[in-house]
Amino acid sequence: MAHLMVDYSANVEDWVDMAAFCDTLRLAAIETGALPMPGIRVRAMRADHVSIADGDPDHGYIDISVRLRGGRDLDTRKAATAHIFAAAEQVLKPVMATRSLALSLEMRDIDPELAPKTGTIRDHLKKG
Repeated sequence: MAHLMVDYSANVEDWVDMAAFCDTLRLAAIETGALPMPGIRVRAMRADHVSIADGDPDHGYIDISVRLRGGRDLDTRKAATAHIFAAAEQVLKPVMATRSLALSLEMRDIDPELAPKTGTIRDHLKKG
């Protein structure tokens, strides 16, 4: 299980195709080999009201939060974090060359004893 949540300032929608960005993160998460594809969820939430740094409305941010079901060792988590962050940086490189944009990512574990789950996605994956 891996949930990637993208929190971003509204002005970023003028600079970034957010649906494509979410798909980039999904693919990067799969590429890590540490996050099983059927459990990956990526979603983005726009923040309409923000105040950043000196208050200039031209500043923007993208904050990525990755929640994982506990059990992966630190080296695995560090490698996955680095891979996902690098994918985000690559997509945003042209934007960051011309815009004031802060990018951050945090990965944290979910205690499996305190997070019950169920689902049928695995039952409905396309066989290929």
